[in-house]
Amino acid sequence: MIRVFDVPAITWTLTAFLLLTGSYQILQATKSKQGTDRVNKSLHALMNLLMAVTLWNLAPSFMLAQVAVLAGAALWFVIQAVARPEFKTLCAGSQRRLTCGYHSITMAGAALMVAMMGHVTTTTHEMQAGGASTPHAHHAMTAETKGLPVATFDHSPDLALLMTIVFGVAAVVFTVLSLRFRGPTITLPSTSAPRLSVRTEHGLEALGAAAMALMFAAMSA
Repeated sequence: MIRVFDVPAITWTLTAFLLLTGSYQILQATKSKQGTDRVNKSLHALMNLLMAVTLWNLAPSFMLAQVAVLAGAALWFVIQAVARPEFKTLCAGSQRRLTCGYHSITMAGAALMVAMMGHVTTTTHEMQAGGASTPHAHHAMTAETKGLPVATFDHSPDLALLMTIVFGVAAVVFTVLSLRFRGPTITLPSTSAPRLSVRTEHGLEALGAAAMALMFAAMSA
């Protein structure tokens, strides 16, 4: 049996992080002069919002729409990662291609998580409607009476474990990059104002990957 999440402090902390990061992405999108960069930042902001919504199970009826949007975003980043070099507005250069490749995995992971939580909601509702007295139903109903944002999950725990490892490794890699980088604040061609330092960007990526790993870990336990 898997629980997501029966500790309110974890849920609130992750929600605050996702909303703050999403706000940062929107701010960066408004500063960008390049259309592609604005789209990319906006998609990241949307992903963070949908993850926050998923934590609280606020829009289960729109699960398929959320999955479709996130899957489309994943495909968009794949297209950028494999685009021909002459398309300068896309992911030019090996480093940017790797970044776009990772972002496609992030979007796909978010889509998978929303789909998993959609299964959680459907399963829990079916058990409650049928009056089931299984441990899954008991846990869900007990948590609901306490007002906690929690659900049971019994589908593809191995896949959730795999995604936990993927994002856990990503968090470690970005943390190492953040600690090793000593460069100054830079300005990229696609923006009109100096961006946060590359070190800070790596730090934000590390925190985002850690958040994803934590959420998947709760589904794989």
